[in-house]
This record gives sequence, structure tokens and C-alpha cells, in this order.
Amino acid sequence: MPSDPSSAKRALRADLRERRKNVTVTEREKATAGITANLQHLVEQYSASSLSCYLSGSNEPNTRPFLNWAFAQGLRVLLPISREDGLLDWTVDDGESEAEGILGWPEAVGELLGPIAVNDVDLIIVPAAAVDPSGMRMGWGKGYFDKTLGSMEKCPPVYAVVFDGEVLDEVPRERHDEPVTGAVTPTRIIRFH
Repeated sequence: MPSDPSSAKRALRADLRERRKNVTVTEREKATAGITANLQHLVEQYSASSLSCYLSGSNEPNTRPFLNWAFAQGLRVLLPISREDGLLDWTVDDGESEAEGILGWPEAVGELLGPIAVNDVDLIIVPAAAVDPSGMRMGWGKGYFDKTLGSMEKCPPVYAVVFDGEVLDEVPRERHDEPVTGAVTPTRIIRFH
């Protein structure tokens, strides 16, 4: 792996993208069931009545059944909307509407609440390419969630959603990278120290 963190991240992301493309339908369905159950348990563990999450893309661990459950439970769920300036706006999930965001990822459609709306949630669920036992999260390279987490005065617990093989011994880190509290995988909930 290259010694430059930026190059190391690019190489690792390419490998992880390829691995995600090769997950079979059966493996993906099993992973979805595990992730959904573990996210539900996490919400109950933190007694969260409000949270932020994201709409998963086609090769990501599937958050949609969990979001459907959260909506049915009457939880307040904020979903991110990417902005050109690298920040995230938020909208309340209505369980229905989505469109392709500026980065080509699925995003919710709704009333924009602005970047600081996320300050009021009890739990934050974020996408990730990989995490390590120190709590370091590697995203997909745009820095939206790092900026959001880094700007929060009082950040609630933050959990990254990844497949089991994406909890690595170490991920490359740069100065702007923000750690997470833990990770949710298809088989476990991990809390980092």
C-alpha cells in the first residue's frame, strides 16, 4: 500500500468498490437482514427518537429496510442532501421521495433544513468504505460527513455501516478525517474506544 495517505485511500477504495460489486444477491440479502436488525438494536440501545441516516446506493450495505422500519416507528429521520459547497443540508424522511443527488448518489427530496439540523439528533448513521478499531472511518473521498462531524459542537454517537470484511486492521488517515463511535455490520455492532 502506498505511504501517502491520499494514494493509499484511492487504492483501498478501488479494491473495496470491486469487492462490493462481487457480492452475490444471496449474500446481499443476508447482509441486509443483519444490518437492519443491528441498526434497530442500536436505535433501541440509545433510546433514539431522532436520528440521521442516508439512502444507500446499489452496492452499499442496504439501509432502506431499516429506514422503512424507522419511519413506521414514528422516529424522526434526517437524510442528507449534498450541496455544491461540500456541506450537507438535511430533510426529514417521508419514506417516499428520492432523486439522484449532485454526486450521483440517491438522496431524499423534501424541505431543506440546513446543515445545523443534524445537531438535534440522538444518533448518526453514516456510510463508509471501511473502518478500523481506532474508530477511523474512510469514506468515499468527498469529505461531506467529515465536514459535518468536524463542525458539530456536541456530536451524538456516530456509527458507520459496512460489510464485515470492511472492518480493517487500519485505514489510511489524513488530518481532516473524523472518527466514529462504532460500526454496524451484518453480524455485529462494534463500539470503538
